[in-house]
Amino acid sequence: MYDPITRRRALELVAQGRSLNSVSKETGISRSALRAWQVRIDPLPRLNQVAACTGPADSPAYAYLLGLYLGDGCISPHPRGGHHLRIFCADAWPGLIDQCRAAITKVRPNDKVYVLQRQGCVAVTSYGRHWTCLFPQHGPGKKHERRIALEPWQQEIVDAHPWEFIRGLIHSDGCRITNWTVRNGKRYEYPRYFFTNRSADITALLTSTLDRLGVEWRQANAFNVSIARKASVALMDARIGPKY
Repeated sequence: MYDPITRRRALELVAQGRSLNSVSKETGISRSALRAWQVRIDPLPRLNQVAACTGPADSPAYAYLLGLYLGDGCISPHPRGGHHLRIFCADAWPGLIDQCRAAITKVRPNDKVYVLQRQGCVAVTSYGRHWTCLFPQHGPGKKHERRIALEPWQQEIVDAHPWEFIRGLIHSDGCRITNWTVRNGKRYEYPRYFFTNRSADITALLTSTLDRLGVEWRQANAFNVSIARKASVALMDARIGPKY
């Protein structure tokens, strides 16, 4: 016999996407018991919030997380209700993974965050009942194949925290690199930022925000935005910097 707290904790682990085998090994509860509890009890409404969505708990963190989501995020339904938010981050950037986890925790303090390893990357994941409220851009198909527009309340947050939004976009689909050229027989190196996204709508959200911040940019090609002017790169370095 197990007390209700033990049962809820075990089912919470299962709800996070863990296998019955791994939960069984961690808790000492048999897989058959876990399977029976899943059938008899619908725990998710009790494990997470059921009240109306009150919006993000932290606006700067949300602006950053919005940029990450538009670049490398997705939302998928859970069979028993609610949704999983997943932000995919390359293994090469452990600092980015930590920042992503911290942002999710600030935006939804009561929603647990965990990391699922994939080949060459991790999926920073959180289960909750309000992720589709917080990211109404969620929908079927790929982002670049459907219209992406911010709701008025989202635009207010971006207007209040534009650098956080830009940081999220650059950390997901951007990079800082060092280019070089030869002038008068000497090698000359200079830094620049790139942003690559196939969605014209998401690119427009980036460039319109850059315009407001006084950052000069140019369209390198159909899917790439380049920031190479010295003063603009200095602005980006002061507020964004390279991923790590």
